[in-house]
Amino acid sequence: MTKRIKINKLLYLDKTVDKVVVKGWVKTRRSAKGFSFIEVNDGSCLKNIQVIADNSLDNYDDICRLTTGSAVAVSGSLAESPGKGQKWEISAKNIEIISIAPEDYLLQKKRHSDEFLRTIAHLRPRTNKYGAAFRIRSELSYAIHKFFRDRGFRYIHTPILTGSDCEGAGELFQVTTLDMENMPSINGKTDYSADFFGKEAGLTVSGQLSAEMFALALGDVYTFGPTFRAENSNTSRHAAEFWMVEPEMAFCDLDDDMDVAEEMLKYLTGIVQKNCAEDIELFAKFVDKKLKDTIQNTLSSDFERISYKEAINILEKSKKKFEYEIKYGKDLQTEHERYLTEEYFKKPVTVYNYPKDIKPFYMRLNDDNMTVAAMDILVPRIGEIIGGSQREERFDVLEARMREMDMPLQDYWWYLDSRKYGSVPHSGFGLGFERLLMFLTGISNIRDVIPFPRTPKNIEF
Repeated sequence: MTKRIKINKLLYLDKTVDKVVVKGWVKTRRSAKGFSFIEVNDGSCLKNIQVIADNSLDNYDDICRLTTGSAVAVSGSLAESPGKGQKWEISAKNIEIISIAPEDYLLQKKRHSDEFLRTIAHLRPRTNKYGAAFRIRSELSYAIHKFFRDRGFRYIHTPILTGSDCEGAGELFQVTTLDMENMPSINGKTDYSADFFGKEAGLTVSGQLSAEMFALALGDVYTFGPTFRAENSNTSRHAAEFWMVEPEMAFCDLDDDMDVAEEMLKYLTGIVQKNCAEDIELFAKFVDKKLKDTIQNTLSSDFERISYKEAINILEKSKKKFEYEIKYGKDLQTEHERYLTEEYFKKPVTVYNYPKDIKPFYMRLNDDNMTVAAMDILVPRIGEIIGGSQREERFDVLEARMREMDMPLQDYWWYLDSRKYGSVPHSGFGLGFERLLMFLTGISNIRDVIPFPRTPKNIEF
């Protein structure tokens, strides 16, 4: 039996082959006198391979009825193509018709809007754009694991179901087995003691707190998985379900944290430039004309590092009209971040030492008692792509911060406990995986880099 060969491997062979088998979907088919020319793609790469079927084939009449979207198995010989723009073609000796798509197949040979394709998310991976996007997503996923493995990190599976809110913002999706039509209550409030876990539970917004526990045992660890946020936001940057890369490193201060984060971003950018060149070419041609310049600039630049205070001063002196107010003590908005990266420094920027009042409880309080050892990496067009900090390792300071922010200490007893026994300086960060994909493809909407996006009022597929 001749083994099936993926088209991405077949196209780069350096010699003709007598027996090849390709299985895929028909992109186009046209007839000529005594021949049928079929473009086949199996999803392994952007390029199709042309199949030549002549009228001597037993099922030639059926082959002439093949439509866009039909599935075939082609066996034949790989020969040099006389046509322009292609090195090889397959001279078919047999074409098995696996299925024929009806004429109302929604992905005919024309460009479709992103808005329309979101309504058929089950079919959009078959388009050139989305096939390319999700191949890049796959390549980046592998590269993330390789980056950390090569540096001695351990991969940790952190809980998806949680009883604590890492960010303290109260944006958890609630999980319950209680009868929604007949909720048990005490004094007018839901009695969660009757629920599956005996208390309120939700979907995690971050694996960070759990990863910290393992960093304080195994040294350097990371988690990479889905996170959830019940934020009723319909912007192009937010989704209810998204993936986060979250390393945690023991004996690591803020400077070390920034070093690893910047190194990782450059590494992943380089992997895409090297391994996904064909797909990147598509995005550079049809989505973002400046994409290749952005990628090269990220690789060749030393990231600028400035304090939050310096960032505010630069923004105030810019005389540029912003929609959101620039004021010390307020968080930077996307428009501010884009000004710093696109207009002022013209490269990625790392901002550190934010006011404590705009950051979560777990970030290490600086000696000025006003700022925390936090950092954000900002990139052109996206703004913040990585957020991290040195974690507060001092029990008394952490407890005071939690009380100051009205955190329910009883829910975080285990987190406080870790600061009693062998606590050490440690740091970590979170990379928004979808924002990374947006940055490296030029795609402007987060809904278009997630296979099946979950947003307010949308849980199709």
